[in-house]
Amino acid sequence: MKQFDIFLGKESGAGAGAAAGGAAVRPLVEVQGLRVNARKDDGSQVEIVKNVNFTVAPGEVLALIGESGSGKTTIALSLLGYARSGCQIVGGQVRIGQRQIDQMDEKALLAMRGHHVAYIAQSAAAAFNPARTLMDQVIESALQHGVMDKPSAMRKAVELFRALALPNPDKIGERYPHQVSGGQLQRVMAAMALITDPELVILDEPTTALDVTTQIEVLRAFKKVVKEIGTTAVYVSHDLAVVAQMADRIIVLRDGAVREVGSTEQVLHAPADTYTQSLIAAACPAARVVQLREILPDAVPAEARAPLLRISGLVAGYGAPDRLGLPGVRILDDINLTIQRGSTVGIIGESGSGKTTLARAVAGMIAPARGSIQLDGQNLSPTLEGRTREQFRRVQIVFQNADTALNPAHSIGRILNRPLSFYHGLKGDAMRRRTAELLDLVKLPSSVIDRLPAELSGGQKQRVNLARALAAKPDLILCDEVTSALDTVVAAAILELLAELRRELQVSYMFISHDISTVRAICDDIVVLYAGRMVANRPREAMMAPPYHPYSHLLLSSVPAMQQGWLEQVAGAGQHKLPPIGAVDPSPEICAFLPRCAQRIDGVCNVVPPRRRNMEHGGEILCHRSDSDLQQSQLPLVPVEGITV
Repeated sequence: MKQFDIFLGKESGAGAGAAAGGAAVRPLVEVQGLRVNARKDDGSQVEIVKNVNFTVAPGEVLALIGESGSGKTTIALSLLGYARSGCQIVGGQVRIGQRQIDQMDEKALLAMRGHHVAYIAQSAAAAFNPARTLMDQVIESALQHGVMDKPSAMRKAVELFRALALPNPDKIGERYPHQVSGGQLQRVMAAMALITDPELVILDEPTTALDVTTQIEVLRAFKKVVKEIGTTAVYVSHDLAVVAQMADRIIVLRDGAVREVGSTEQVLHAPADTYTQSLIAAACPAARVVQLREILPDAVPAEARAPLLRISGLVAGYGAPDRLGLPGVRILDDINLTIQRGSTVGIIGESGSGKTTLARAVAGMIAPARGSIQLDGQNLSPTLEGRTREQFRRVQIVFQNADTALNPAHSIGRILNRPLSFYHGLKGDAMRRRTAELLDLVKLPSSVIDRLPAELSGGQKQRVNLARALAAKPDLILCDEVTSALDTVVAAAILELLAELRRELQVSYMFISHDISTVRAICDDIVVLYAGRMVANRPREAMMAPPYHPYSHLLLSSVPAMQQGWLEQVAGAGQHKLPPIGAVDPSPEICAFLPRCAQRIDGVCNVVPPRRRNMEHGGEILCHRSDSDLQQSQLPLVPVEGITV
């Protein structure tokens, strides 16, 4: 028996499979006839969860999937005996072990939550107190529920940190939330949930906000711990590829009702319900690429395209300047790229790579320390104060989170009217007609004009966000992670809309994302950023097969496939031991990817700055390795739904 299993007091493999061949095991979780109502603004009630029934066996991981508003989180929270503000559990029975949740009073529910049933939220940053150490917060529930004394809780926390593959497990608990990365904080939250050895763990979109490489680390850690200790779990997600790695069974939900239930294998590869089929089609990279390429305008040869935006030698950062007068900490370092009129350039990279900083520099929201930004050959001022109204009009930005980008106190009509008045001087009937045209452009009904943002779905709010940018009649729209907070079906619809608008209006996009599948579906050229440096700039077609820059290859190999076992087969196979290297030259020009590069060369990569060079199949990369070297070490990845990447 493994040390970790002994420590938790469980035998490895405990769970649903432990009784295979023996007597049938009673489900740990039973939900019968669950109904939840929500209160509308006029005081009337609307049913948002409709007669839902399911069970979860001991040791089983059950996934709840569906679009936003399908009832996934509402159902998951009902397992805690909890309903969000304005909602009420009005019918049904919920049993977990020997506890009849629907019959428990608030005191009993509080004693159960965090002890017998634990919850892992989507945003770890919002779940932690920034003023307390991680260790204090991880062990808090164990102490509050009297599960163990403080020394025992601290020892168990360290074992969980180690099992979850957190760095320096003996010391990481001394840090504060802001002192660890997003992926590390998500794993610390898992330790906080598991510290009391709960009967059931609810995971609510725990990797949605993470970039692909971080997501793989977190998923691998979650799966290892869940399987080793035989945890029973309910996993809420809209990401089918993630669900394929984690779940034994899947429930498909739509509008609060169950549409399909089955094993993960059956639901993903032989779905019986038409709605399930549409979810899978929307998540299929091959279908997404084909569909969007049919909508997008025909590519214009590079030599025939006119440059719209040209960025040269851009440097941005913060901190005391160095001897060259550049910021001590560089968020962007020597960025050079061109966006042709009517084209889309994708900017990809992990969190912290400088993607959003680049968009903000182009928009004038931060001033670069060096370099120039030109629009149609004219220099743009590095600051907002130095730009003209016409320059503002021509470059618009659409932010990731529509909830924070839209004024919650203003109606949709008022939100759209402001740029129409500011940039074009419209008023009266002319303004009303243009507002209606904008809503039609983004495929929203005119009835939303008098509604507030809070009354719209996530996808609808993002369409309003886009309509506001279009109101200026811009030449360039900076799209900053515009689909990352949306579920698969809604995100696919937004991508289709962007493609249609590009064809109809000849607008150009800088499309920022950490989702390389999305970028390859909609972009003509792809720029890869790592630690503020542009390590690759290549046409989309060149990103469909090796050779790649080593970092591009890591990003591609980290995109989950919609097949069970991928996490172990592909991600595990890609974890090569890094070649040993000697002392690293302290020059800031040395390759930033060196510490993670599986193709680094001792005596070269750690001593000589890489040169930017052209690649045989188009584009350029920042790397010492030749095309043939990279080709030999980068076998084509596993085909995913018709695409070999």
